[in-house]
Amino acid sequence: MVLSGLIVIQTNLIKTASEIREEQFDRMVTNALKGVVDQLELDEQRLARESARTGQLPGFDKSPGNYNIFPRRGSGQMSGSFRFRYSEQGIFGGFQEELQIVITDSTQTSSGSISPDDENETTFMDRLHEFNLDLERRRERFLQDINWYNYKIILEGRSLEERIDSTVLKQLIENSFNEAGIELDYKFAVRSSSQGQDRFLLGSADYNPKRKEEYHSLLFPYDYDGKQPNYLYVYFPERSGYLLRATGLTIIPTIILTGLLIAIFAYAIMVIFRQKKLSMIKNDFINNMTHELKTPISTISLASQMLEDGSVANTPNTIEHISRVISKESKRLSFQVEKVLQMAVFNEGRLKLKFKEFDINATIKNVVNNFELRVKNKNGTLKSELNAENAMIKGDEVHLTNVVFNLLDNAVKYSNGTPEIMVATESKNEHVTISIRDNGIGISKEHHAQIFDRFYRVPTGNVHDVKGFGLGLSYVKKIVDLHNGKIKVDSAVNKGTKFSILLPKINK
Repeated sequence: MVLSGLIVIQTNLIKTASEIREEQFDRMVTNALKGVVDQLELDEQRLARESARTGQLPGFDKSPGNYNIFPRRGSGQMSGSFRFRYSEQGIFGGFQEELQIVITDSTQTSSGSISPDDENETTFMDRLHEFNLDLERRRERFLQDINWYNYKIILEGRSLEERIDSTVLKQLIENSFNEAGIELDYKFAVRSSSQGQDRFLLGSADYNPKRKEEYHSLLFPYDYDGKQPNYLYVYFPERSGYLLRATGLTIIPTIILTGLLIAIFAYAIMVIFRQKKLSMIKNDFINNMTHELKTPISTISLASQMLEDGSVANTPNTIEHISRVISKESKRLSFQVEKVLQMAVFNEGRLKLKFKEFDINATIKNVVNNFELRVKNKNGTLKSELNAENAMIKGDEVHLTNVVFNLLDNAVKYSNGTPEIMVATESKNEHVTISIRDNGIGISKEHHAQIFDRFYRVPTGNVHDVKGFGLGLSYVKKIVDLHNGKIKVDSAVNKGTKFSILLPKINK
């Protein structure tokens, strides 16, 4: 329960960190796009002011005009008068100024006029130049303060392709992303939905977001005629990888910690189940061992009691029979104890094998001859086909004899009615294959990997009717492994079992 809570908390922390980083990135991109849109608006306003100053819209040549006045320069007394009128017609109106100059011997001034008075010619020309500059300044203020917005409205009526230059837009996006610290590769596009369908107007030729996250911003939102469905779109092909790397330093320790917690918990659960399984196997082994040891002990005890209390006639035949029973049960008891001791020796690594060269065919033939009588007592058949050529191997003959004996013993014990057993050998390259096949109750496939474990007994069919410790096949597997051999089983329920042993031959 505690582990589940920790995993949930760690998962939420990872999710929250990822969401925060994603939200920060989205905000950065959105602000950068807004900066691009604002800059486009400022550029168009600047163009409108420039058009208002020149009196011409982009794409039209300005009409020539004369804006400079140079009064005639003379010697001696000047007298006379002249009037200058300047006017300019624009799209939304006209600008007009009038200059009247009167030059006499006496001082005459009026509104909008200049008289030389007693001044010399140079002073008069300076005052005339200053008047001309003031006229220009007032004209500029008039154009800037009144007319430029009207030019802006005219500029808004152009198509979107005319209002936006693709190269300029790309540079604006690049600059805005650099200022925001966004160094990812991106694709951009300008799209319009003004005619009832989404149209690509300009941008990256390979713009194809598919399932990528798209960011957009409305273009020219302050137009006089209102907002139009024209948008600037941007997406980042490597956005997911960038966000993962950006949040990696934050979430990697959390992921590692969570993984360790899960691994430790899984290992603990595995150990618990393994210990439970071993405990069950151990209890089953103790029960089987108790029964296996108790039976011969009870038989010996009963026979000894019969000899002791005189309950039977002490005839030679009776005493001989009871003696044979005691001897047989003693051997049986010794055999069971020896099997347990053998496994103890295996586990402690104290087993010493005596390797020598011998013919495995001859060894198997002796085992079959000794075992044949036991099979015939059950009305069964035991056949052999020892076809291996040059079947000389190097190994411990005693233990390999026990291996074959144990497999034949299992074939008889787990027979399904009348036992039918086949023992065969054959040569395979540099190996000898020994196979023992029976018609017994078989083993289901799910237990094939476990039958060679210590104390394990298949819990199906009528297996529990056969007594044993579950040590025989474990012993077989260990001996085969110590001879650098391999053993495999091929079996199915009610279809018999075949054990195959592969042992290396002596390389002549």
